[in-house]
Amino acid sequence: MSPVLAGVLQLLALIGALALVYVPVGNYMARVYSSKRHLRVEKWVYKAIGANPDAEMTWPAYLRGVLAFSAVSVLFLYLLQRLQGVLPGSLHFSAVDPAQSFNTAVSFVTNTNWQSYYGEQTMGHVVQTAGLAVQNFVSAAVGIAVAVALVRGFARSRTGELGNFWADLVRGALRILVPGAAIAAVILVACGAIQNFSGIHEVGQFMGGSQQWNGGAVASQEAIKELGTNGGGYFNANSAHPFENPTPFTNLFEIFLILVIPFSLTRTFGVMVGSVKQGYAILATMFTIWLGFVALMMWTEFAHHGPALQAAGGAMEGKEVRFGIGGSSIFAVSTTLTSTGAVDSFHSSFTGLGGGITMLSMMLGEITPGGTGSGLYGILIMAVIAVFIAGLMVGRTPEYLGKKIGGREMKLAACYILITPALVLVFTAASMALPTPPHSMLNSGAHGFSEVLYAFTSAANNNGSAFAGLNANTDWFNTMTGLAMLLGRFLPMVFVLALAGSLAEQKPVPATAGTLRTEKPLFTGLLVGAILIITGLTYFPALALGPLAEGLAS
Repeated sequence: MSPVLAGVLQLLALIGALALVYVPVGNYMARVYSSKRHLRVEKWVYKAIGANPDAEMTWPAYLRGVLAFSAVSVLFLYLLQRLQGVLPGSLHFSAVDPAQSFNTAVSFVTNTNWQSYYGEQTMGHVVQTAGLAVQNFVSAAVGIAVAVALVRGFARSRTGELGNFWADLVRGALRILVPGAAIAAVILVACGAIQNFSGIHEVGQFMGGSQQWNGGAVASQEAIKELGTNGGGYFNANSAHPFENPTPFTNLFEIFLILVIPFSLTRTFGVMVGSVKQGYAILATMFTIWLGFVALMMWTEFAHHGPALQAAGGAMEGKEVRFGIGGSSIFAVSTTLTSTGAVDSFHSSFTGLGGGITMLSMMLGEITPGGTGSGLYGILIMAVIAVFIAGLMVGRTPEYLGKKIGGREMKLAACYILITPALVLVFTAASMALPTPPHSMLNSGAHGFSEVLYAFTSAANNNGSAFAGLNANTDWFNTMTGLAMLLGRFLPMVFVLALAGSLAEQKPVPATAGTLRTEKPLFTGLLVGAILIITGLTYFPALALGPLAEGLAS
């Protein structure tokens, strides 16, 4: 079987699996967030934190809950790392440095999972499981909760109430992420991923020295890492490490985990607003861009330019032989089009255009299909903008799902789409202009610039993957990427929840003959175009200095 055919067959199997679970998973999540019933274990949690799950919240109250919970989470994870030297199960690792502790705490709480450290050489069992793995669950649950709040804004009318953040958080974690991750972890263990709490041990002698590995609860963390679109690996090699991702099957299974919730949330959206066709329109937009980017990535990586690539059958440098170009390409696109950041290959070794595709995937705002929750609320913001553009074309007040899109709604949507590019470009420009940060670049020229651009694109979009040619473990990059992650996560949430509150207060507008049919293919095409054009206009100059210049020069 040729490598190209193998890649295509993997892609078809993945699409089939996602289609099979789309309806049941989407319907289940809709029931979770619409139910009035509380499980016994949920009642224990509410009692422990002093929350009333039945009290409705306006958007400012909902936002305060998001920010308060996240602030406490950052503080807890920071202290856990700083106290690692005195904790049991630390594997004799010392406390993590303050700048790196700040960066890592912010990274995992914002669902970014950017890692400027070697996991197997820095974090002991307690920090990995009680700190990082826990945040993998709750940060993903926060993202879904905010998305559900926006969906309620479309579904409700004449009220400013968006549900209860604490109920949405707990339900998302306990009813969706915990059981899903548990099933996935069992499958990963059965396929060869490790799950233990063993200490450090030598595995042999290599080049005059010994190589050491430590065990850990790897399969369980790998499962939620992918299912919650988190991305932080137990080992520095991340999902390229055989302890985390041992076989081609587990590689495809992990891609499935990355995509299943973001794609299925479109069904949840359709059910909750009372029109599954609206969910299908959003799904079609997500799927079109995802499939197009996968095809483009495969083409760039399989293209035989030069004798070395011809001999290897494509650009195999930095890729695992057991996954091949096809599996690595699907993984790279899926992890960067979502907020996952997990990698099964070395993105810095992709072709110039291939590396540009991974960057552009993040620059789209990670909305096709995006992260757990963040992808859905991001693409709904873009849908609002697309409806507004269509309204300008025909001279009609734009409406979406029976809600008028006026000046207030457009200002909030515009702020949402501008904040992340501003963070990426400002932080990248500062890093290139100052004398010290460029010393962290492994390469010079266009590829070196791409390393820095990729880092801040990944941080501000809460992705977490890296080109890996950049030494990010410096005070500058730990601090600046930490700020980019904080602002890139929570400022957009402010605008999303404010928009949800504004929509929920409106009374529904009846559809007329002039109403844009947003469930039709025409709107899907308009939405795809709006996403690509807005992103292209925003980032094209920066891309021209990095991956495009490198790709055209090769």
